[in-house]
Parts: sequence; C-alpha cells; structure tokens
Amino acid sequence: MFSMKIERLPRNYTLLTDEYEFTMSETYFKNGKKDEIAVFDVFFRKVPTNGGYAIMAGLDKVIEYISNLHFGEEEISYLKRGGYDENFIEYLKNFKFTGNIYAIPDGTPVFPNESIITVEAPIIEAQVVETAILSLVNGAMEHATSARRIVEATPKNVPIMEFGSRRADGLEAAIDASLYGIMAGCLGTSNAYAANMLGIQALGTQAHSYIETFDTEYDAFLAYAKAYPNNCLLLVDTIDTLKSGIPNAIRVAKEYLIPNGYRLKGIRIDSGDLAYLSKKARKMLDEAGLNDAQICLSNGLNANTIKSLVDEGACFNSLGVGDNISKPDGRMGCVYKEVAIVKDGKRIPKIKLSNDIVKTINPDFKDLYRAYDKETGYALADIMVRHGESVKGDKLIIVDPVNILKQSEISNYTLIPLQKQIFKDGVLVYDDPTILEKRDYCEAQMSTIYPEIKREVNPHTYYVDGTQEYVEFKNNMIKSLRNREIGDTQ
Repeated sequence: MFSMKIERLPRNYTLLTDEYEFTMSETYFKNGKKDEIAVFDVFFRKVPTNGGYAIMAGLDKVIEYISNLHFGEEEISYLKRGGYDENFIEYLKNFKFTGNIYAIPDGTPVFPNESIITVEAPIIEAQVVETAILSLVNGAMEHATSARRIVEATPKNVPIMEFGSRRADGLEAAIDASLYGIMAGCLGTSNAYAANMLGIQALGTQAHSYIETFDTEYDAFLAYAKAYPNNCLLLVDTIDTLKSGIPNAIRVAKEYLIPNGYRLKGIRIDSGDLAYLSKKARKMLDEAGLNDAQICLSNGLNANTIKSLVDEGACFNSLGVGDNISKPDGRMGCVYKEVAIVKDGKRIPKIKLSNDIVKTINPDFKDLYRAYDKETGYALADIMVRHGESVKGDKLIIVDPVNILKQSEISNYTLIPLQKQIFKDGVLVYDDPTILEKRDYCEAQMSTIYPEIKREVNPHTYYVDGTQEYVEFKNNMIKSLRNREIGDTQ
C-alpha cells in the first residue's frame, strides 16, 4: 500500500480567517487575556438532506493547517496595513499553535450535536483557527458523506468509480471529492492528479467527443479496441444505445477482439432510462455470447436513483458517479462554539443559549463515548460526559440533552472513546492513516451502524445523549445563567 502522507495546502492559510477573529484577538491581547485558555467544540446540528449519519473527514487537512500555522512577512504586512497595534503585531510574529486538539478520526460515522473536534488553547490561538477549521471540515465531510450514502445504496459487489472533478467548484474541491470519495468507499477515481497522490491508477475509458471524432461509431470502437484490447469498455449511448451502440460493440468484439484472443470488457451507458436500457443491453450481450461483458452505468447518479435502479432490476456491474460527490446537495453547517474557559487553573463551563432550543449548545469540556452492544456489535448511542467523569455500571441511563423526559437504559455494552488526541501542547501526537487505510476503517465502522439509521428514507434517529449527571448539570447551568442575566436587567 502507498503510505506516503499527502500534503495538500499549497500556501500559508493563516490569514484564511474572518476579520473579527483579529479584532477580538487584539482586544484579548490589550486586556491581558492572551494566555487564558479557552475550549471550543466543532459540531453540526443537522445531517445534510435529512440523512441519518455523516462521515467525519478533513482531519488530515486540519493537521496540515495547524502544523504550518504562522505569520510570515506577507501576513504581517496585511495586519500593518489594517492599523493593528504594534505590540499585537509583534506578538503575532512569533505566533504558533501551542494548544491541544482532540478529534474523531476521519472515516467515522458521526451524528448531530456531538463534538467532532475540540480545540483547547490560549484564546487567541483558538480564535484565529476557527474559520479555516470549519472550511476544511465542512467541505470534506460533504464529499465523504454524499459518497458514503451512494456506497450504502449500491449492492456490495458493485464497484463505484468517482469521476466528478469537472463538476467541482475549483481545483481543490475536485481533489477533495476524489480523495474523500475514495475514503468513503469508492473503488477509485478518474482524477489522475488525485490517483497519483494515492499511488493508484486512475480509471476511465472514453467520452462522447471521442466517438464523434471518428467517421463512424464502429470506427471509434475498433480504434479503441486496438489501442486497449485487454481493457476495452465502450461508451454506447452517443447515437442510439440499442440500435447502434450495443450492436457496434458486439461487432467489434466478434470481428476483432475474439479473433485475436481478447474479450470485450464491457459497455457504459451514460444517458436515457438506465434501468430499461441496461436490461435490454444485458439480453443483447448474452444472446451474442458475451455473458462476461460488464455494464457500467453513469449519469448524475445519487443514492436515491441508485436505489431505484436496484428496485427496478437494472443490470449493472459497476457505477460511475460524479456530480453528487463533487457537488453534494446538502451542506454540513459545522459550527465552532466556546464551551469553557480556564481561569486561575480552574475550568469554567460556558454555554450559548437561544430561544431556538436546538441552538443551545452542550457546555463544558466533554468526553465522548460510543456504546456498542456486546452481543451484536452494533452502535447503541454516543454518550457525552463532563471531562474526567467516570462512567461505570452494567446498566446506564442516557438522557436526551434537549428533552430530559427522553431517557433510555442500555446494558451489556462496551464504551469506546470517540475522540483521539491530535495535538498536545502544539505538538502533533497522532499518526494520521492514509486515505486507503481510512477507507478500510470507514467500511468497518459503517458495519456497526444499524441499517435503520443508514436507510435513505426516514432514517431512524441515532441517540446522541448525555449521562443523567451531565444533562442535570447542563439544565442547572441554563437555569442559573438565565436567572442571573435576566435578573440583572430587571
């Protein structure tokens, strides 16, 4: 396996932040708060397009970003033009990340309102990195989540080729779609740049323009067969799939490939009623003695259309999927919220309240566990506790942090911590796996998720709960803060 670590951030992204991060940071600096420790959580409130789960991704890019965080001459010049205080600018000249980062590994199925990344660092450091971390994780998770939903909708023995680069919003997005598509379970990609990064060979055959370039469709097929006799897969829908494309593919197989000791690898259908055409194509190929010729389907496929193909009995051996990995319909909407600060060596929980109850955050520095059923191996729930809180007992009551009346009891379970420490005192302490290793990990992790949670229509809601102690702590904190703040204004 190709194990070289991928470096993908081509420039210094330290300025890739919102201006208010600098105005707040300068204010912290002027008020003697630069060394105060703050704790921030990254989480999302809703799975895109009403899905049952998301796939963690982008940690690899966060690691690279944090490792290279610094203010060079260009960045300092920008701040000088902005009129920032000279002492603040001088402080930033020696700036580097010195805090701790904890994160759920790439490839893990994750759920709303749980901490996928936790940043614990001096307040200015924690503030400056907010925008970049969100940008890196949001995009990566969108690609990976969409790809995994496609994988889940596809029969297990059918490989998926990612080829959406040309539909992506920019070069970096094209690379991300390919890499995180593979991480989430795609066999490979048509993107030669991404394939080279992974040490694998890109996948692909021909486009409609290739067919149009020759005098006839048959001439185009024959030329391709001569160029790639061991891997001849022909695009058959340029003119007429059933009346022209498949007959010409059969003719090339009979007149050139078979007489010369080769076999037709297969055909690709990229337009029309894919279910109907694939069934007709299979019948035509079989009647011609080409039972081993494969059928690849493409054309804007997503999880729902793939499920429809399966339900309608479509005949296919592989899928080409692009648009809905490179440009997913839904957005992750990850947010970055302060949950605690440290004063005089003591951690003080913080909470953002809202009239919209779903926007009230889960406060404090937390440990996050996944409970697995010892008998079946399925994941039962993700459980939040205050950092360092002991979780023991053969039976455990877990409570919805939003609605204390929603309680469940789990037993015969194993608890596994979800977050890993990534940086410790600014030093990288995590050995990030390769994309191909993450693909195997993602496959194993998805096998622990109940099918009801993975289904496309009305998926079951996975439990992200707290212990009784944690939820009681949260509710008491809400009551105390409201009484104090509202009381002060009356």
